Formats: sequence, structure tokens, C-alpha cells
Amino acid sequence: MNIVEIDVAFPTFIMNKSGEILEVNEVMKQQLGIEVCDKHVSDVFSEWSVSKDRCLALGKMREFSCVFIIQKLSEDRYMCAGVFSQEIDYILNEIDALQKMNRHLDAVIENSYDGIYITDREGRTIKTNSAIERITGIPKHYYIGKNVDDLIKRGILESSVSHRVLEQKKSVSLVQPNRAGKETLLTGSPIFNDDGEVEAVVTNIRDLSELMELQTALRKANELNKSYQKEIERLKGNQENAFSQIVINSEKMRQVYEVAERVLNVDTTILILGQTGVGKDVLAKFIYNQSNRRMQGKFIKVNCGAIPPDLLESELFGYEGGAFTGANKQGKPGLFELADMGVLFLDEVGELPLNLQVKLLRVIQEREVQRIGAVKAKKINVRIIAATNRDLRGMVADGTFREDLFYRLNVIPISIPSLAERREDILPLVSYFLQNMNEKYELNKSIGEELRSFLYQYNWPGNIRELSNLVERLVLLTQDNVIMIKHLPPEYQTDFLSSSSISLDSVTLKEAIERAEKQAIVCAMEHCTTTYELAQRLDTSQPTVVRKLKKYNLSLQGEN
Repeated sequence: MNIVEIDVAFPTFIMNKSGEILEVNEVMKQQLGIEVCDKHVSDVFSEWSVSKDRCLALGKMREFSCVFIIQKLSEDRYMCAGVFSQEIDYILNEIDALQKMNRHLDAVIENSYDGIYITDREGRTIKTNSAIERITGIPKHYYIGKNVDDLIKRGILESSVSHRVLEQKKSVSLVQPNRAGKETLLTGSPIFNDDGEVEAVVTNIRDLSELMELQTALRKANELNKSYQKEIERLKGNQENAFSQIVINSEKMRQVYEVAERVLNVDTTILILGQTGVGKDVLAKFIYNQSNRRMQGKFIKVNCGAIPPDLLESELFGYEGGAFTGANKQGKPGLFELADMGVLFLDEVGELPLNLQVKLLRVIQEREVQRIGAVKAKKINVRIIAATNRDLRGMVADGTFREDLFYRLNVIPISIPSLAERREDILPLVSYFLQNMNEKYELNKSIGEELRSFLYQYNWPGNIRELSNLVERLVLLTQDNVIMIKHLPPEYQTDFLSSSSISLDSVTLKEAIERAEKQAIVCAMEHCTTTYELAQRLDTSQPTVVRKLKKYNLSLQGEN
């Protein structure tokens, strides 16, 4: 075939297998403007390249880019017909951009956690990703080219979401089990062409069993987190509300609170024994704050000796509306009901009248309470902690306290020693009360060494309550920043001198103080082996202890 015989409107030339240009048409001559016959094609066009299938060639001629379609005419003759244009570079750049975007889309599809497969309007699968293998257990290449109808026949799919999308021309979702029996959610979405017809369907497959497992794990984690949060709040509240009010330095008090810790979450009744002011209510609150009941119910305290007997019954057990003259029309719940799921602290339980002792016994035995004027009793879940400074055993012998109630209350007896029996707690308590008073009244008072020795030696018949009141009194009434012996109320100075068997006519106040100070140090030395331990026990500094030992010619066992 001769180039002259080819009537085309495009630049065209014929080359041999080696790439030498043999003939060109008129359009080509006009485009080039030079004679190119017998020249090699790469000498005429720069950046000349031929596709692998030898059907397409690209090149450049001056400022123009060119694209040629190659057609084989004979064994050694090839016809190249193409175009010269400045827009070809733009088109090629667009093609590169589209190819890059296509690679990105392929990566997104391939790396999706959900399974994705795309079908054409005939239902043939044209693309899918690796996630479908994890969900269905079938290799992804198996789907390519397969029609969804064939997949349904073979039992790989239960039903086709693609058909429904084609019919309804909108997104469709359905749930069906996969081959492993796990629930899967299939959502098909249509792709429309310019005529508004569905040309392809993109189906998203999600394994619902994994999602349900994650939701179950999340719910369990949230429940566990809530329980941890409650426990943290309980422990935090315990420290803030219980330990912040407790000063323990003596072995006797450590033993008391160790017993209390062992019965924190045991619902049995506790009877706290001890003199007035030793801290029975503090121990009761400690048990409540440390127990699980703190998160379930309230701590209700009632002083059985402070409420008139004729009112105590209605306060404890409540009453129905109109039960007696002056009663509230709506009735009133008693303290037992208010303490439901919590703790009822019966302080001074020895003051209960005998008729109320009977009713209290019934509440403990039956776990139910009946309001005054009510027909039916109400079940309650209350832990009872009772306290008294009286000798209940002696009252049982005298007939003033019921024996059966005593044994019901005395299941776990805890006896708190007096302050005089645990002198190691005195000075730490003084420091604690002094700090509180300074913060409360915005002062900066301190207590002198001589006064600290006196406080340690004093017997404290009113126990901790008396000690707290005295510290507050001294802080408020003393004008000096350092509180001394001279600031003590007269009755305390007289009591101290009398208890020490010291005559006011025989010694001075300074001599009496020094004797008391020496005696306090000697008592503390029985429990200490180092000056550091002695300073801690006396709640003072180590240099002060060393100086006092030298002053009174005393030495600790084991130290030179």
C-alpha cells in the first residue's frame, strides 16, 4: 500500500521495522515543514516511545506533543497516523492524575475493614477486597467475574442485595448469615450513569457478630469502670470522712480499729462500750464509711438518752397519719426506715425504756418495723450499731435492761479504752485539735513544752471530748501565740498538783511542771529504744528529746 493511496486527514507516515520513515502524506509535510523521509523516527520526534503492544507511540515535535496509532501493513511496513497538539500534555497529565486517584481508591477499598464488592448492572462482580475473605472465608479472586445469581445457587450468598438495588434504584440493607453462621449486614448502594440508570452497585459487608462482641466487651468495660469508680469514691470518701477524724498512735486503739475492720461488711450487730467522750460515735462512723453500706444507705444517729421517752418511740418507728393527737396527717417514717440499707447508730442505748427495748428486740429478730397506728409491718435492711457508757450486764442483773436484747446487741462487743489508758494518743490529738482550731479561727497558736507535758500527764475524765474543748478554750482565750501553763484554767492546775501529791506550799509551779515532764518522759521511755521513737511518741522534736534527757540525766536502753 502506498501512502498516496491513504486518504486521511491526520498526519500520517509509513516506517519500516527499524523505525526509518519511508513515506509521509501531505498533512504530515505541512505539519512538519521539513523533509523527513529516510530519517529515523527518533531523529524527527524527541522522547519517542512505543507501547508494549506496539499499537501506540508518543513523541514531541518542537512545542507540540504528538500521539500516533500504529497499524501493521506488512512484515516490514507500519503506518502511523496521529495528531499534533499542545493540549495533549494537558490530557496526559489528566490521565496521570486519574490513574493516581484510581490507585488511591483501590488502596481505600483494599484496606477497608468491611468487605466491599462491586457488581455491574448485570450482577457480575468486577471488584472486591481482601476483607471479604475474613468475613466469608472465600478468597476474593473467586468472586471476580462471578454473577451474584451463581453465588446464590452455590450457597455462597443467601440472597442478593444487588438485585434489590437495581429494582428499587436506591440503597438497600439486609441482614443474613454467612457460611460460618455469623450475622452480616449487607448494604448496597447504586451508581448512576448520565441517563439516570444504575450502571453498577457497591455492596458493603459488615460482620455484625464482631460488632456485637465489641459492644458486649464495651458494656462490660463500662460496667467494670463504674464499679471501679464507685470503689474509688468509696475509698476516697472513707479517707476524707473517716480517717481525717481519727488519730491513732497507741497499740490499744490500733487493736480496736483492727477489730472494726474485720467486721466492716458483716451485718451482725456491734456494741461499742466506753466512757463518755472516748470516741464511740467516731468508731461507728468509721465502720459505716468503710463498709459497702455507705454506697447503699444513710448513717442515722439517735441519742437514746437525749429524746424524751414518750417521743422516742415515734422517732424510732414512725407513725401513720392520725395515729395520735397532733400527728402529721401524712404520717412520718421512723429512723429505722430512714436508715434502710444503711446504718442506725443507737447511742446511749442503755437509756432505752423497757417497753422500747421489746420493740427494738423485735426489729432485730424479724428485720421489720411497724409504725405506730399501722396494721402491717415493713421489711427493712438496717445494720444496728449500739453504744453505751453504762454497765449493761449490771443493768441486766438489776432488771433494768432485757437480757435477750443484751445478747442480741452484744454479738460483736468493742471496748474503747479511756484516754488515760492510751496516753500515746494524747499529744497527737492535741496537735490535731490545735491545727483545726488555728485553721478554723485563722490563728497561729502553738503549745509550749511545759504545757504539753501537763496535757500528757493529766487523767482526762472527760476523755477526747474534754481534751478538744480545752484546746479550743485555750486557743480562743489566750492572747499570746504560745500557750503556756499559766494560761490553763485554775481547776486544771489544782487537779494536776493534787493528783501529783504535791503541796503548793512545798514547791513552785516550775518545779511541779518539771516533775510532771520528767515523769511523762520516763513513761514514754518504756515503749521506745531510740530518741527518734521517743520524739514521735511525745509528739515533739528529736533535739528537744535529747536536751530533756540530758537535763534529767536519763538515757534510753541500748543508747550511750
